[in-house]
Amino acid sequence: MEEMYDKYLSDPASVDPAWVSFFRTQAGSNGHAAPSSTPGAAAVASGTGTPASGPATPPAAAAPPVSTPPISTPPIPAAPAAPAAATTAAPSAAPPAPVARPRPEVKAAEPARGTTTPVPKEAAPAVKAETADAPTYTVLRGAPARTVTNMDASLSVPTATSVRSVPVKLLWDNRVVINNHLARARGGKVSFTHIIGFALVKTLRSMPEMNVGFDVVDGKPTLITPAHINLGLAIDMSKPDGTRQLLVPSIKAAERMDFRGFLDRL
Repeated sequence: MEEMYDKYLSDPASVDPAWVSFFRTQAGSNGHAAPSSTPGAAAVASGTGTPASGPATPPAAAAPPVSTPPISTPPIPAAPAAPAAATTAAPSAAPPAPVARPRPEVKAAEPARGTTTPVPKEAAPAVKAETADAPTYTVLRGAPARTVTNMDASLSVPTATSVRSVPVKLLWDNRVVINNHLARARGGKVSFTHIIGFALVKTLRSMPEMNVGFDVVDGKPTLITPAHINLGLAIDMSKPDGTRQLLVPSIKAAERMDFRGFLDRL
C-alpha cells in the first residue's frame, strides 16, 4: 500500500483509478493523505457513477496510519464510461453445426480364400512336352564304366535267393474295397497283380533312375534311358487243350495313366 501511495504521490495517473479514488477519499475524510486500516469498498469514479475497472476492494491488511501533511493534487479527470457492451460478457459462441460428409466409397472386401490347395490322393502326372519314343543312349566313362566291368565279373559268382515275408493285410483290404465298388458299378475284379503292377509304375515315376538299361554299343558300355515306363506283366493262361502258357501284355507309357486307365489296359 505504501508503494502504491508513493506512486500516487509522484504521478496519480500511474496507479489504478480505484486507488486514486481510495487515496482521495481517505485524504478528505481524515484530513491527511495517510490511508487508514479500514478496508474500503469498491470505489466509484467521481462524477460518473459507473464502476471503475480494477480490483473491487483494497487489500485486507493495511499498514498503520502515517501522519503526513495534507496533499493537494490536481483534479483527475473521470474515466470515460465503458460501453454497455463491454460490461456484459459476450454470449458464448454456439458450437458449429455438424457438417454432413458423405461416407467414402469402400470396395467390399472379398471373402477369405483358403491358402491350401486340395491335392487328390492320386495326382495325375504332369503333361510333358511331346518327346520322341526312342530311348536315350549315354556312353559310360570313368567310375560308371568301371562299375559295369565289376558287374559283368559278378555274373560268374554263385548267387543265392533270399525270401522275405511282409504283411499284406492293407493290400488285401484295399482289394476288397475296390472289388465291392466294381460290383456295384461296372463289374469286374481286381487281382493282386493289378495292384502290385500299378505300385511298380508309381515307384518308377518317383525314382526314374531305376528305369534304365545297359548295353554295349560300338564296343562301348552304354546306359539306355527309356522315354517312357513300359510295363510288361507275365500272366499264366490256360489254353483250350488244357496246357498253360505265359502271356506278357505290354503297357506303353504307363506313367501317364491313373489306376482305372491302367486297369483297362491290362
